[in-house]
Amino acid sequence: MFRHLSSPSLIQIYLNDQLISVPEGISVWAAMALAGETTTRIAPVTEQKRSAYCAMGVCFECLVEIDQQPNQQACLTPVKAGMHIKRQVITETTSASVTMKKEA
Repeated sequence: MFRHLSSPSLIQIYLNDQLISVPEGISVWAAMALAGETTTRIAPVTEQKRSAYCAMGVCFECLVEIDQQPNQQACLTPVKAGMHIKRQVITETTSASVTMKKEA
C-alpha cells in the first residue's frame, strides 16, 4: 500500500508495546499503517474501532496516546526514535473517563 521513493533511514518506535522499525520522518499514522495496525482508538460511547478518516488533521478520528499523552493526532505527528504509541481507549468505563466525570 505504501512505498518510499527514496531509502530513508529507519528508527525504532513502540507501537502497542511492540518494537518496530519505521522510516524516519513519516507520520505516526503512516507508521501504524505500514505496521498493519490501523485502529487508532476505541470510540468512547459505542466502543467501536476507529481509524484515520481524512489523514490531514480535520476529522480527529486518528487520536492516539503518544508517550502517555492521550488525544494526539497520529496523522499530524512525526515519529521520533523511542516514541511509545498506543491505541487510545477512553470509554465510559475506563479509569480516565471515570476520573474526568468525578472532576466535573
